[in-house]
Amino acid sequence: MLEALADISILQLAVVAGVALFASVLGGVAGYGTGALMPLVLVPIVGPEPAVPIIALAGMLTNTSRATAFISSIDWRRALLVLAGATLPCIISAYGYTLLTGKGAMIVIGSMLMLTVPLRYLLKRHSVTFGDRGLVLGSAGYGVAVGGTVGAGVILLSLLMAAGLEGSAVIATDAVISVAIGFVRMAVFGAAGVINAQVIALALLIGCVAFPGAFLAKAFVAGFPRDG
Repeated sequence: MLEALADISILQLAVVAGVALFASVLGGVAGYGTGALMPLVLVPIVGPEPAVPIIALAGMLTNTSRATAFISSIDWRRALLVLAGATLPCIISAYGYTLLTGKGAMIVIGSMLMLTVPLRYLLKRHSVTFGDRGLVLGSAGYGVAVGGTVGAGVILLSLLMAAGLEGSAVIATDAVISVAIGFVRMAVFGAAGVINAQVIALALLIGCVAFPGAFLAKAFVAGFPRDG
């Protein structure tokens, strides 16, 4: 692992670790953070191509800690509905990402990060609600977005809230879905041969540093005032 990180300075590793911890706490409170923040430090250090596989693998670790911290709040039925709609589109999208050049990967990552701001605003402004069928159909769009880019967490959060989840149930269900989707993405990336020692080493660094963040976030969430 040390050899895999030999080309990265101690300062760069410290920046990655610091942002990872902050993103983990933010993710535990808001439900997203890692996918939106980590590319900002990973792309300048390792380039755009490895960024999505690194975040996908690290996300499995950070979301495992979040799912563990909030395990009693997971809505398993809605989690399975989302996975039913998102899995196949995710596989197709993840495979498409492996075919991109460095420039193409940077365009995809940058475009998604820019879209998250207006997308959050629009989804919040137009309060949409739907049942199980709508959740499955909407999850197909999430699957396309999450398979080959980063920052798709805002879509999943909006889907879960539109399906009636709120509070810690949103964070917990989002986390367990993200772990399962992470396995799907890693299977595709692994089969395509885009996972190397450096990807694994950086993902482990991010995941290990960020693991306590979910429990810090749980303490913050527990202290939030509740209506009524």
